[in-house]
Amino acid sequence: MKNDTTHFDLDCRRCPRLSTFLDEVKIRQPDYHARPVPPFGDPHPKLLIVGLAPGMHGANRSGRPFTGDYAGVLLYETLHKFGYASAPVSVSKDDGLVLTGCRITNAVKCLPPENKPETSEVKECNGYLAAEIASLPGDAAILALGNVAHAAVLKALCLKAADYRFGHDVRHALPDGRMLYDSYHCSRYNTQTKRLTEAMFHAVFAHIQNDSKGA
Repeated sequence: MKNDTTHFDLDCRRCPRLSTFLDEVKIRQPDYHARPVPPFGDPHPKLLIVGLAPGMHGANRSGRPFTGDYAGVLLYETLHKFGYASAPVSVSKDDGLVLTGCRITNAVKCLPPENKPETSEVKECNGYLAAEIASLPGDAAILALGNVAHAAVLKALCLKAADYRFGHDVRHALPDGRMLYDSYHCSRYNTQTKRLTEAMFHAVFAHIQNDSKGA
């Protein structure tokens, strides 16, 4: 299937630092995906989840967002609990997992060194996110995992960050009628330090589903 270079480009090399780093990773780890990681899930979702960027031994290895490392454990378990995922774990691209009504993407599609994208790289990749958001159904909600993803969504919608402050389990009504939800990122650090607990994460999804029923 040919890449839709408006929404995603598997051959994108717009960010020299990232593309060079991926070349180096591919040499060290020839079995890794080590390319831009495509969105995963329902092509017409009611919920778009936006993460930060692929992890070295997670999405960068597997080629699927939040798959293969600790960050995806809580996410996929939660997606299964709330009826979005056919299984509670995501192991690999060919494990048969299906997402229904939900799609996962990242603010930055390539693995950044030390898991820290530069501001210029977030901006360079933002066109892909903007196109993806523009293609969503009119009643779709957006969930940003972390402040960088939150800011990337606002930039993609040409909205001012000062008008939509990030906060865990905060809901923002957007000018186009959609809702933007925030959550702390489900990273190992956040979950192990209890900054984000399972109950806190589940509460965000419960609010999303309750709001959708009342719409």
